[in-house]
Amino acid sequence: MAKGDRGARLRDRRTAGPPPAEPGAPLGDDLVQLLTPEGERIDRVTGPDGVEYSVDFSDSEYRGLYRDLVVVRRLDAESTALQRQGELGIWASLLGQEAAQVGSGRALRPQDMAFPTYREHGVLYCRGIDPIMPLGLFRGVDQGAWDPVEHKFNMYTIVIGAQTLHATGYAMGIAMDGKVGNSDDPADGEAVIAYFGDGATSQGDVNEAFIWSSVYHAPIVFFCQNNQYAISEPIERQTRIPLYRRAAGFGFPGVRVDGNDVLATYAVTRHALDNARHGQGPTMIEAHTYRMGAHTTTDDPTRYRGISEVEAWQAKDPIARVRAFLAKQQIADAGFFTEVDEQATAEAMSLRERVLAMPDPEPVTLFDHVFVDETPQIRQQRARFVEYQASFEGSGH
Repeated sequence: MAKGDRGARLRDRRTAGPPPAEPGAPLGDDLVQLLTPEGERIDRVTGPDGVEYSVDFSDSEYRGLYRDLVVVRRLDAESTALQRQGELGIWASLLGQEAAQVGSGRALRPQDMAFPTYREHGVLYCRGIDPIMPLGLFRGVDQGAWDPVEHKFNMYTIVIGAQTLHATGYAMGIAMDGKVGNSDDPADGEAVIAYFGDGATSQGDVNEAFIWSSVYHAPIVFFCQNNQYAISEPIERQTRIPLYRRAAGFGFPGVRVDGNDVLATYAVTRHALDNARHGQGPTMIEAHTYRMGAHTTTDDPTRYRGISEVEAWQAKDPIARVRAFLAKQQIADAGFFTEVDEQATAEAMSLRERVLAMPDPEPVTLFDHVFVDETPQIRQQRARFVEYQASFEGSGH
């Protein structure tokens, strides 16, 4: 056999894996879904964990979820446009993942703590954080300006999977401090949720977090947004089994939810958080969703996926199905949808104006937050930098 043929066979063997599913193919009975892509409501469903899931929202709450979804998408689109126009260094879009984020974000109790990656703009919005905050980070004018303690929402984490260990340590601390609840009162006890993507499940940090949280029975929910791609690597090249089933190997339950269904995502996340809060330990949620846009604004998704796949997932759009449901049930009319669109546009334009008005920081401030207390080395570096800057004064540079 020729050397080139042998190399080709080895490459084929390395990339061999289970055959990819057809775009939009049904996932089977293990998927928790309360709202179909056509906007049909399912009253209750039993998940793979044996739990019966349902929601009981008022008409006003249904409309509120739709408003969240639309506003979050519009703000995300404006942020992408700002990056394309050179106003942000980079942006990680959540397009297509709005239901996974709004559903889980609204399921959090006020006392719960969230640990995001760098894409959880929808969760951030649901926690009441000004949406301009992450744009300061991506514009390079600050290190992320919100208060994690005040908002119960940690800083964005760029290192893939690292936040799961941070979240596990925080959850262990909650348990050791006696903050796990002893009653069914929702206000009793605290819980933690850690967000990550399907690609992060291949990282050692995530698996170490699973081990520690299981052994210490930590009050944590691992929320995996399976958007089908670890940048350009499709899910069928990442795992031989559904991701939620990995939880069983670590000794805690896992459940798969339709991540494009805001109602099911809310129900599953609220149940898992309540269990954690009341001493039932960790749960893993796999939110089966899709990244309709690029991984970040430095990515070109047309190089690794076809238009037919994207179109198949667009038919399961998380916002379109809620709109169809509201219209079919006569919960909202055309005037409401127009008003929401106008609000989303107004918030996006305000965000744009505020981003463009952000002042550039003085270069020397890059030394300000390296450590809590300035070290002699940092002090020396700062002084040298100031001297270096001063050398250009009057030179025209």
